[in-house]
Amino acid sequence: MRIDLFTIFPDYFQGALDASLIGRARRGGLLDIRVHDLRHWTTDRHRSVDDEPLGGGPGMVMAPGPVFAAVADVGPARPLLLLSPAGRPFDQAAARELAGGAGLSLICGRYEGVDQRVADELCDGELSVGDYVLAGGEAAALVVVEAVGRLVPGVVGNETSPVDESFTEGLLEYPQYTRPADFSGLRAPEVLLSGDHARVARWRRAQALHRTRARRPELLAGRELTLEDAAAIEEFGVDDPPPGGTGGDARLA
Repeated sequence: MRIDLFTIFPDYFQGALDASLIGRARRGGLLDIRVHDLRHWTTDRHRSVDDEPLGGGPGMVMAPGPVFAAVADVGPARPLLLLSPAGRPFDQAAARELAGGAGLSLICGRYEGVDQRVADELCDGELSVGDYVLAGGEAAALVVVEAVGRLVPGVVGNETSPVDESFTEGLLEYPQYTRPADFSGLRAPEVLLSGDHARVARWRRAQALHRTRARRPELLAGRELTLEDAAAIEEFGVDDPPPGGTGGDARLA
């Protein structure tokens, strides 16, 4: 997968893109990540990438010229997305969607934003990593690169890991434990030591449902509770059955 990143701070990505899974995937040829310094496409001696907002107002706005020139010269992977608070919320479903393509490109905004003509005429869409304001799009770009990159086949060593984790089925992941089973008197759940894989799977499912209801109930809105899920919840007593009983037509929220 090819990923192009357009930024005015290319040094921001040094280290982060060479570490851990993403760094190993780059070295192994699974991810082709290219960082482009927008200042290379400026035309004045100051290498200016911003200007005052038309109509007045505080701060500066990233000018369209360097961005348009860079995209024309590089011919980046598509879709080309502007990282922006006004963009589509980035979630696990969006990550899976992007991971299914051959590549993507991200434009990292700065200052008060990017000239709207970049979004309207150059980009294929806008993407937001959350309802908060960052100093620039570089941190957001790293979030997208890691979330998408780890879903590319071969990037994660254990191919089942991206399947069995938070948000994959719209649920938070169940709690995890490792050795020692007894740490300073704090024991891991006995079911995990039982060797009964089917029972462990039911416990994990019940825990995922319980944790999601307790911490992110909006993820369960309108979700149907299956007979298997109701049985798992009843078996391990981690949650009260939702209104409507324990049948397949019961709802979790």
